[in-house]
Formats: sequence, C-alpha cells, structure tokens
Amino acid sequence: MTAKKTFDLNAEHHRINRNSWLRASVMGANDGIVSVSSLMLGFIASNADNHTIVLAGLAGLVAGAMSMAAGEYVSVQSQKDTEQADLAQEAQELERNYEYELQELAAIYTDRGLSPALADQVAKELMEKDALGAHARDELGLHEISRARPLQAALSSAAAFSIGAGMPLVSALLLPQAWLFGGVIAITLLALVILGSLAAWTGGASIVRGASRVLIWGALAMAATSLIGHFFGISV
Repeated sequence: MTAKKTFDLNAEHHRINRNSWLRASVMGANDGIVSVSSLMLGFIASNADNHTIVLAGLAGLVAGAMSMAAGEYVSVQSQKDTEQADLAQEAQELERNYEYELQELAAIYTDRGLSPALADQVAKELMEKDALGAHARDELGLHEISRARPLQAALSSAAAFSIGAGMPLVSALLLPQAWLFGGVIAITLLALVILGSLAAWTGGASIVRGASRVLIWGALAMAATSLIGHFFGISV
C-alpha cells in the first residue's frame, strides 16, 4: 500500500505575500530620495548657504515622513473599511438566505470549470466549514495575504521615506559646499539604482528594468527642480 503524502501548505513562499508592505516601502523610499534631493538641489542651485540647504532637507524629511504615514494610513484604512462593509453585508445575506448563497457559490465554481454536481458538493462542504470565509474568497476576492493593513502600510512608508531622504541629507552634512551639487546628484542616483534593484529583486522582476525606471523618473525630477532654482535664483 502506498503511503499517503502529506503536504506542508507553508512550504512554498510566494512573493505576492510581500505586496502589503513592499508597495508602501518602495513608494516611501523613492519619494524620500527624490523629493528631498530635488528640494536640496533647488536650494543649492539658488546659491543658498549650507545651513539653509541642510535645514530644508531636514524639514523635507520630517514633513514628508509624516505626510506619507498619514496618507498611507487614511488610504489603506478606507480600503479596509470597504472590505469590512462588504463582509458585514455578506454575513447578513448568509443569515437571511443561506440556500441562495449556497447556489451562488456553486455557480461560481461551475463557471470556473467544475461540473454542477461537484460544484454543489464543494460549495456545501466549504460553507459548512466557513461560509463567510468561502464567500469572502470566491465571491468578493478577499484573501488574507492581500487584506488591507493600514498601520503596517503607514509605518513601512514613513520608515522607508526617512531612510531614503536621509541619504541626500547626510551628503549635505559631509560634503563641502563646492562639491555639494554634484555629490547630492551622485548619491541620489546611486540610491535610486539600489532601490530599484532591491525592489525588483524582492518582487521577482527584472533588476535592470526596475533600476532603470526608478533612475529615469528620479533624474527628471531632480533636473526640473534644479532648473527652477537656477533660473529664478531663489530657494524653492
């Protein structure tokens, strides 16, 4: 007799599990690097003194991190509120008309390719175990790995923004005034390449493509802000 195989459902580690924090972290770090370096370059191009440049970068870091945290929390909390409202509605429908919900779930499985008899059996057994969970997954498309987590998104985004913004800020503290413009640009571009590569690697995408798109958009943002500071001759 062949022994029955047992499977560890947690043995495979898929990258989609990282989506809840990866998106917020990448966006936060990218925004921190680009916005603070662009702000500082605008001040540098306007011939502001080193103290003003550092102060502008620090203010941008603090304001940006708080803004990112608040924005992410409010945005993702709205998503979570919608999910909870849909689940509450589905729970009420299950209480009011269980048989209809059973047929509805079976119809979903039939549309996916199961025979009507098997679809009925699967729907019945799943709903006997966890009716709301079955409808959440297969009717509403809500899965545990993709559920909205507002606090996690807010903290990830704020921390990533602070780390990203700290790179050009540290360069302003360490480099002499004469090297500041080129130094900030060089460090920012290097940080963008590293960020794009890490994000692509973590998500299983092309490292070259990931680094390139982050680098190009970041360079355009810095160029635009530097031109404003240069032509207007004021801190921006």
